[in-house]
Amino acid sequence: MFAPTYTITDQLLANIKRINRLVGELNNRRFPKVVLFEMERTAREVSSYASNSIEGNHLPLTEVKKILKSTPTNIRQSEKEILNYNQALEYLAKILKKKNVGLSLNLILQIHKLVMKDLLLESEVGGIRQNPVVVNDPRTGGVVYLPPDVNQVKLLITDLVDFITDSHDRIDNLILAGIFHKQMVLIHPFIDGNGRTARLATKVLLTQMGLNTFNLFSFENYYNQNVSHYFEKVGEQGDYYEILKKIDFTPWLEYFSEGIIDELLRVQKLLPKIAVNPQSEIKDYHRKILKMIEVKGFIKDSDYAKLVGRARPTRALDLQKLIDLGLIERKGKGKATYYQLSGK
Repeated sequence: MFAPTYTITDQLLANIKRINRLVGELNNRRFPKVVLFEMERTAREVSSYASNSIEGNHLPLTEVKKILKSTPTNIRQSEKEILNYNQALEYLAKILKKKNVGLSLNLILQIHKLVMKDLLLESEVGGIRQNPVVVNDPRTGGVVYLPPDVNQVKLLITDLVDFITDSHDRIDNLILAGIFHKQMVLIHPFIDGNGRTARLATKVLLTQMGLNTFNLFSFENYYNQNVSHYFEKVGEQGDYYEILKKIDFTPWLEYFSEGIIDELLRVQKLLPKIAVNPQSEIKDYHRKILKMIEVKGFIKDSDYAKLVGRARPTRALDLQKLIDLGLIERKGKGKATYYQLSGK
């Protein structure tokens, strides 16, 4: 039975209290849907960039934004990593909005399948590793950590999931999310994609903190600011079985909670600026476009002309603004042009 060792230090307790206060403050505030929509898209861009950057992907954020806006024709591996991570984020956002999703082995495997699609052999995607692996120091190339044996990986992951599920009524959700993150990395259940899968699954647990808008956050960015420090805190050195009883989650939990605070403060500071930004403000005539698309499934310029008394060039600007905000997409060409909600 998994029983992690950790201490509720004064620092960790102070961090938890501060996070709960910040979460309460953010939940009590209301912002236009278009603002939240734009922030969610930005968060996915930053998360896709940062989480892959941690693993050695050298694409800059500006390039990541371009890739997610318009998928390249001939996709390189570095671009595929970005597209996969974004797809996994969209998947999680979708299922978390529809129902209360709990952590499970099947969900972890599904996340890995999305993250590593076309990046590993088909038999290695979405499945527990069947071969031994080692963790190397990226600077020296030397082996620094030996994960658990292949025949024990599934048991260890199942044990971890059971611990998380059974502990919600007695352990703070933030602590559970942090414990899961580190232990998942230590078990190293996959041939590759362990860190990315762990960070995405941790997002699922963080939604259980009660923060209604956690899809606006990118805590991966905090780790990417100092990757060496992140690896030092989340990882261990040596043979898993030799160091098992010596592993103390306390330093990691302090660091993990500091990262959540950092991101909460960043978003709290950013939200008021976005809320009053005229570029993100939509008018009644914009809402009429969105309403017709919701009812009819699409809208043409001729449909929009019947709704409002606005000149054709102005109508084109109205539609373009909703495109720029990521709310609608242009389909077809010429006279056959029409518009649908994004992602349809």
